[in-house]
Amino acid sequence: MRKVIGSLFQSLDGVIQAPGGPEEDPAGFVHGGWTYPYFDAAIGEAMGRLFEADYELLLGRRTYEIFAAYWPHNGEQPIGETFNTVRKHVVTSSDRPLTWVNSHRLTGDPAQAVAELKASDGPDLLIQGSGMLYDALLPAGLIDRLTLITFPVMLGCGKRWHAQHPSAARSWTLEEQVISPAGVHFATFARDGEVRTGSFATKPPSADELALRERQASGAW
Repeated sequence: MRKVIGSLFQSLDGVIQAPGGPEEDPAGFVHGGWTYPYFDAAIGEAMGRLFEADYELLLGRRTYEIFAAYWPHNGEQPIGETFNTVRKHVVTSSDRPLTWVNSHRLTGDPAQAVAELKASDGPDLLIQGSGMLYDALLPAGLIDRLTLITFPVMLGCGKRWHAQHPSAARSWTLEEQVISPAGVHFATFARDGEVRTGSFATKPPSADELALRERQASGAW
């Protein structure tokens, strides 16, 4: 079975919008291109390892349109040559034509469509951008690895990627990390299991703690 690998540029406050340039996705956002000042050789090498494996792209419709407008005209870049060549699977409810070469539409329920694709023969599926996919795929347990490239900047507004669903709760195991001189944290995590919990309390709860718990349970906190 194929693996689904998520890969995201994010700020410290989880924003993923328009990391590459001011015109990439300007809707209600003035900080486009916020990753550019922090790129260096260390992050370039880590990104190279991510993209050197055999993969097909798995994209949401908006990221697909951003990529389809850019990469066919910038294929001289190493990543552009790969993106232009590989098979691209687009999760979309739109009937707008997919004009980028080797693009294929996934329709219907996103989780079901990706689950069927994941069960088919082929290389691993690499998500780029496509923040809305995580709300569907993480709760369904369909993402096997997450590569988060976190930049030392807080943006205060913009599109975020975190899945808001109880079924998305799970633990992850660190597989690789690189911290660049500029403070960018490149980290790859493998899906592990259920969330493990515990307590640092060493004594029975005090009367004050018990009273607080009662207020919390009643909604009066």
